[in-house]
Amino acid sequence: MTPFNLRRYLIENANWLSAGVLLTFLSSYGQTFFISIFSGQIRAEFGLSHGSWGAIYSLGTTVSAVVMIWAGGLTDIFRVRVLGPVVLSGLALAALVMATNSALFLLPFVIFLLRLFGQGMSIHLAQVAMARWFTATRGKALSIASLGYAIGESLLPLIFVAAMAFLDWRWLWVIAAGVTILSIPVLIGLLRQERTPQSLSDAHTATGMQDRHWTRRAALLHPLFWFMAPAILGPSAFITAFFFHQVHLAAVKDWPHIQLVALFPVFTGVSILSMFAAGWALDKWGTARIMPFYQLPMAIGFAILSAIDTISGALIGLIFLALTVGANNTLPSAFWAEFYGTRHIGAIKALATAVMVLGSAIGPALTGVLIDRGVSLGTQFLWIAVFFVLVCVLAWTGIRRARAEF
Repeated sequence: MTPFNLRRYLIENANWLSAGVLLTFLSSYGQTFFISIFSGQIRAEFGLSHGSWGAIYSLGTTVSAVVMIWAGGLTDIFRVRVLGPVVLSGLALAALVMATNSALFLLPFVIFLLRLFGQGMSIHLAQVAMARWFTATRGKALSIASLGYAIGESLLPLIFVAAMAFLDWRWLWVIAAGVTILSIPVLIGLLRQERTPQSLSDAHTATGMQDRHWTRRAALLHPLFWFMAPAILGPSAFITAFFFHQVHLAAVKDWPHIQLVALFPVFTGVSILSMFAAGWALDKWGTARIMPFYQLPMAIGFAILSAIDTISGALIGLIFLALTVGANNTLPSAFWAEFYGTRHIGAIKALATAVMVLGSAIGPALTGVLIDRGVSLGTQFLWIAVFFVLVCVLAWTGIRRARAEF
């Protein structure tokens, strides 16, 4: 796409793309990279070990994954203009409850709300909308919409960690709630003339394997879904674990936490470049050629983080992690649409999102328990690197078999 055409594309689709960016940015308040910057305060407030905090986080996240299977399917029925304000209201409520809660038994419920409305529905709503609204430029639309997440990941940890020097951590959650509430009328304004699932059901749908629109049940019964499940679960599980234990990682590596957080904008910058490169590549070649290999940089990144003890070495490891994270923001959503069609993409992707959310529950809990049992993060990161190599082998096998059905 030439610069002139790109400019025209952005202008003509500004409202819809901006709505996607807004939703993915606000999802930050339910993402691990944001919640984890308060890990020290939360563990101190409630007297939790790394393992017990990881278990509570896992419980709330797992329940949100189960609910996502149902809630995510609502995107096949309702407009984003209708669902979006409901999701953002739930996210704002979750942030307010986090700010005011002092009861340990309510903490899993708070995590559930943050994960469901933030990591789950806000991202899901944006990605399903882009996958459905855009066909020929699906990769570009998904990449642009994901910029909101990238901006949040880059700036919010740095801003909020710095703000802790001046404000109590609970007031920072009140600020997060306020920003989310103020964004609701902005979203409604952007989608005054929304492309809807109903209006696109005939003219703009695309079929998948066997030239058909796959239902969620049919996708579940197809081997490809299960070959790809580890590729969906893995990045979520272990990138979540990395950010979740960032305070502990900095402590055991003898890095000031603010120095580690200061690397996140570089991480985000590389992930943005990778995201747009993946979007361009999938529009040109499709997802089948890319999906089996894009997690190899993640394996290299975790191997580097396992071996190094310097903050400059951490930067190199983060760059490799970012190459996969950026591509992961674009490729899986397009993959489900390409292989299973778009008519039921909300329900199918809701299932994939549930797997992703489940991964984000498993990662912190598993690594937290292992930390409590004396297994260092360095050792764990080496095991994780081996896991991602195996994930690539499984994806390559599943996609090679499935391509015969086109």
